[in-house]
Amino acid sequence: MSQPSLLPSALLVSMMMPFMLLPGCASTQEATGPADAAQSAAGSTAPVQARSMQEILEASRPTDWRAPDPADTLYLELDSGRVVIELAPDFAPEHVGNIRTLAREGYWDGMSINRSQDNFVVQWGDPAQEESARKPLGSARAELPAEFARSSDGLDFHRLPDADGWAPEVGFVDGFPAARHPRAGTAWLAHCYGMVGAGRDIAADSSNGTELYVVIGQSPRQLDLNITLVGRVIDGIERLSVLPRGTGPLGFYEDPAQRTPIRAIRLASEVPESERSALEVLRTDTPLFDELIEARRNRRDDWYKVPAGHIDLCNVPVPVREAVNGDG
Repeated sequence: MSQPSLLPSALLVSMMMPFMLLPGCASTQEATGPADAAQSAAGSTAPVQARSMQEILEASRPTDWRAPDPADTLYLELDSGRVVIELAPDFAPEHVGNIRTLAREGYWDGMSINRSQDNFVVQWGDPAQEESARKPLGSARAELPAEFARSSDGLDFHRLPDADGWAPEVGFVDGFPAARHPRAGTAWLAHCYGMVGAGRDIAADSSNGTELYVVIGQSPRQLDLNITLVGRVIDGIERLSVLPRGTGPLGFYEDPAQRTPIRAIRLASEVPESERSALEVLRTDTPLFDELIEARRNRRDDWYKVPAGHIDLCNVPVPVREAVNGDG
């Protein structure tokens, strides 16, 4: 079979080749966190035993969790099972609206995952090389504005305590990793593991949501503010991360037989309630989540000898669980 050419909207171009960027590390002076400072100030006072992440989650209350909106939840159905994606309309309303239309009209049904690049992304969409051979968009829009950033006004931005190498401030907005520039008054989503973006060509406004990718490698934060992010995988990421790597340029499959078939992509709101994935996501605007962050910044397990006193945005876990009876 001939090697597939790079489709215009699939060109996450050469600038998107993965860089081996390591999360920012705290300096020696920053290597002690708040718990260490408190212990030092207290002299010989015995330190308070901090709870582990598991203990924190076990102590959570129903109000610490939320159920994703079915109208903003996408099901990617593969032979291996379901991948659940929570969409982010607060950051990319035009793209999310188009994705809803595409899903309702079955645009991706029968298509395939065409790319799997090691330590970077998997990507799906129409594999046809010629525009005339591509599937019609139905009532979806062919052109959308770039949605790289938005005004930070009105966002419930939950800031992390540590400095970030990519933005003045980072934190979470309703479970999504995000960044903020206070002086510019802007905010944007961050390319952390599991985030979902809309592939584009050279022009900033050349994405329309028909070709989507998921980050399956080390967080390529250099892509922030350069591509529209539309959501994140909240369940089933392992079904994507284990796919065989493509051997063509940028990880595209050279042999069509290597592609992973897509049975369907549907909105949860269009699926009978009995067939939906009953999931809950830990809220990121609570004291419990603050405690979880601190537990990960300063690990107190017996194995750790030197707490880091720092955590990178993309290293903060946002737990997801099956809905507890009576809670969701």
